[in-house]
Amino acid sequence: MFGIGMPELIVILVILLIVFGASRLPEIGAGLGKGIKNFKKSVTETEKGLSASADDSKDQAEEKEKTS
Repeated sequence: MFGIGMPELIVILVILLIVFGASRLPEIGAGLGKGIKNFKKSVTETEKGLSASADDSKDQAEEKEKTS
């Protein structure tokens, strides 16, 4: 997709090691993982909320039709 192969990943890893140091990389990885997890969780909650509100809208529309 982005054309990132093994040589590019190695270069990125070396740059990260130089900039942050070996002791900080696990902390950065853990923080990045938690961020991705929270993002996925919020997206699925939003999707569930949207589908629930759509279902509620359908129910309200059906009730209006029945009472009309």
